[in-house]
Amino acid sequence: MKSIIRGAEVFNTYTKTFERKEIIFDERMILEVKDTLSEDDLFEAKIIEAKGQWVIPGLIDIHMHIESSMTTPKEFSKRVIPHGVTTVVADPHEIANVFGIKGIKSFMDHKTGLDIFYGIPSSVPSTSSEYETTGGIIGLEEVELLLKEEKVICLGEVMNFKDLVAKEDTLIKKIIALCKEKRPLLLLEGHCPKISGSDLSMYLQSGVNGDHTMQTPQSIVEKIKNGMFLEIQGKCITAENIKTLVDNHFYEYFALVTDDTMPNDLLKGQLDKIVLKAHSYGLGLNEAIYTATYTPARRMRLDDRGVIAPGKIADLVILDSLKELKTSKVFKNGELYYDKEKGYQKKEAEYEFPSEFYHSLKLAEVNEDTFKVKTDPEYQKVKVNVIKIAMDSTFTKLDEALLDVVDGEIKWEESGLSLLCCLERYGKNHNIAFAFTKGAIKEKGAIASSWAHDHHNLMVMGTSVKDMVKIANTVIIEQGGYGVSTNEEVKAFAKLNVGGIVYDGPLEILAENIDKVKEVMINDLGYDHYNPIMSFATLSLPVSPSVKLVDKGIMIGKELKIIPLVKEGFKC
Repeated sequence: MKSIIRGAEVFNTYTKTFERKEIIFDERMILEVKDTLSEDDLFEAKIIEAKGQWVIPGLIDIHMHIESSMTTPKEFSKRVIPHGVTTVVADPHEIANVFGIKGIKSFMDHKTGLDIFYGIPSSVPSTSSEYETTGGIIGLEEVELLLKEEKVICLGEVMNFKDLVAKEDTLIKKIIALCKEKRPLLLLEGHCPKISGSDLSMYLQSGVNGDHTMQTPQSIVEKIKNGMFLEIQGKCITAENIKTLVDNHFYEYFALVTDDTMPNDLLKGQLDKIVLKAHSYGLGLNEAIYTATYTPARRMRLDDRGVIAPGKIADLVILDSLKELKTSKVFKNGELYYDKEKGYQKKEAEYEFPSEFYHSLKLAEVNEDTFKVKTDPEYQKVKVNVIKIAMDSTFTKLDEALLDVVDGEIKWEESGLSLLCCLERYGKNHNIAFAFTKGAIKEKGAIASSWAHDHHNLMVMGTSVKDMVKIANTVIIEQGGYGVSTNEEVKAFAKLNVGGIVYDGPLEILAENIDKVKEVMINDLGYDHYNPIMSFATLSLPVSPSVKLVDKGIMIGKELKIIPLVKEGFKC
């Protein structure tokens, strides 16, 4: 059936302006955008009166991870469409780290109202099996299978810089070669924080020409002038960065993206919030809409969307308020999916994960002995490597401390440091690795999570061994979750029962529990960070600068080097 949106101010992508237009569309595509309607146009048409409203194309988020919201594709779809998001490109490397290609296929099998395209996870594990243990591995065989999938439109973020530029024929170089052979036009997405100069040139020589990581005004100019497309996420939006993009008229060379959206934030919005944030920091609202619709569509060669024009998919968002991007109605493929008066109009198809996805933590319960840190019994003191946690980013620095040793056990609980522990959870080798941390937990207690980017082994950090035991065993017994313990009592816990990283229930329950975890981390443990949930969860991510913990030890990511916990021992 033919429908008409009448009397609205319609976004014209090519002029980056709004114009009073009439939009004619059917159940699939936009048929015509006109100044005035004829009697033939009106014949047997459904009229949607939109005087005093605005219409923009559906928002397109080309770099994000559904698992970062700790929810399922079905639940994610139901939550973002009301915020005007109609297309995403997901990199499912989190579920791939847990279950390999079976995990990716489980996400692809979800039938959703939202168009979800996928990037092939290029770095599973994020470094290599030599350095970290994961449940799944994405190698050449898996990549070849995924290249046959219609929903796959890019190679996901390439993170392993050292292997990418190595002289040897590494796995990531073989994966890129296979992509170029089988699908020559496939886009290669990157992850290259703090890479510049000759290193950046080598990165681009590989064919990887997109980056979504933290930027500075200098990196923005250097990367764009060298041909890299930038995907600007929320934490990268600063007054200086936006001014650089605007002053250089870089609108064609970047898109706004979310990367990660916490479940409690997902209830409030998704890419629409990034658009508004960019605007608040100086990006013109029309330009912000342009870089959340047209430039992402063009980057991913999704030429059938991102524009309100004849022949394009009828993904249309009617807004009550342009300045607040407040949605009134959202049409997906010409069909009404959301109405502010009636709510979400489509029932998302049910999906059941394989039974083994609910039993993925294959490790025994821990006890106080698990967290005893041993060293040479002849030592009386040791100088240890310490991970210093930044409070304004997920980056870390290497520090050191001097600790006492009694009968071969390092005494740390009264040192002002926290103990960080990584326990291999897949039943492959039962590794346990330790590190000491500085700058996060200030009070007595502990945090544990099976949602630990990207290997998703069990991470436990605390200032109290008894609390570390309590919260670690809670995660193990519940087969996945994120929680906090103080005074040997679980004060907050969010269940993540699918692979230890996703909750298959309502988002409201998940968001409430994650909010509580965050609240306890801040108020009871003194964890001072703008995003404490992500701060702790990325202490396990070795490709994020500069020093992190994996199940095989403390790791300097860029150098792919494991360093010892004890730097030096003293016998007297």
